[in-house]
Amino acid sequence: MRRAALAGLVALLAGGGAIVAVGATDSRAPGPPPALGSATGQWQALAPATLERTEVAAARIGRSIYVVGGFERESGETVAALERYDIESDRWERRRPLPIAVNHPTMAAAGGRLYVHGGYRGRRDLSSATSRLYVYLPRRDRWRRLPDSRTPRAAHAFAARGGRLYAATGANSRGSLSSMEVYDIERRRWRSGPPLRGPARNHTTGVVAGRFFYAIAGRGEGGNFRVAERYDTVRRRWSFVAPLRKARGGIASAALSGGRVVVFGGEETQGTIAEVELFTPRTGRWRALPDMRTPRHGLGGAALRDRVYAIEGGPQPAFHFSSAIEFLDVR
Repeated sequence: MRRAALAGLVALLAGGGAIVAVGATDSRAPGPPPALGSATGQWQALAPATLERTEVAAARIGRSIYVVGGFERESGETVAALERYDIESDRWERRRPLPIAVNHPTMAAAGGRLYVHGGYRGRRDLSSATSRLYVYLPRRDRWRRLPDSRTPRAAHAFAARGGRLYAATGANSRGSLSSMEVYDIERRRWRSGPPLRGPARNHTTGVVAGRFFYAIAGRGEGGNFRVAERYDTVRRRWSFVAPLRKARGGIASAALSGGRVVVFGGEETQGTIAEVELFTPRTGRWRALPDMRTPRHGLGGAALRDRVYAIEGGPQPAFHFSSAIEFLDVR
């Protein structure tokens, strides 16, 4: 009965078309992870999360990775849950939930705090995009509401640098977006930034590497994009970088040493996307990395040093769920 009630959501999450059933990935705990710096060359599994979710957001503070929001398998509904993964002990725990339930939110870390912006508030669908911004204080396990952005957004690019939060692309009731807003953390104020040069799109990924804020790939009415843009936070202007090797939407990314950016996950008509790509600013090119062990969309991404983490998400297009967390050491 529950699966039948969710049938209307399938087409929305799949971008229109695929008929799928609810599912989950293998949740076996594989044991302690290898020490940082001992490169493995392939994706490896870690202890599964406490929930099976998709369309989540993730960010890292110190040696903890936090995951928030999304659709949860047991209830089939949008949740406010916050989980914390301890990298050293390979263990998960629940923390105080976000004040509102959202799917397709975004999250960034700055100054030892977590900032969660936007997302859809629909109980079981992609509706009611919000403009809310919250800050989470890990030591106190407390949330505070901050000033709303001017534009409601969900499934957008979001990252932090130099005391500012950057929010770009995404979607709301008016459709896909190409606009950007910037939040000054100290002044508690939003302002408009220059729009992207590329197409309006949603289900993008955002990451800061060096002085650049990247808004990568995503999807529009015609399908997935390969486009990649970056915003120079010093000169305050957008420019294109080389397009990705593979068009993708519903993805995650993380920043590595040397200003490098890794992009992984996503979905397309044929299924979820296994290919992983690395952008190196020095060469201005993307190159392939080992395929994901468990391809997923709507997942969270984080990195510590040159170890990348792929967290939760759907192992098949549309309404599927996972508790998996897997890592790759990037050489």
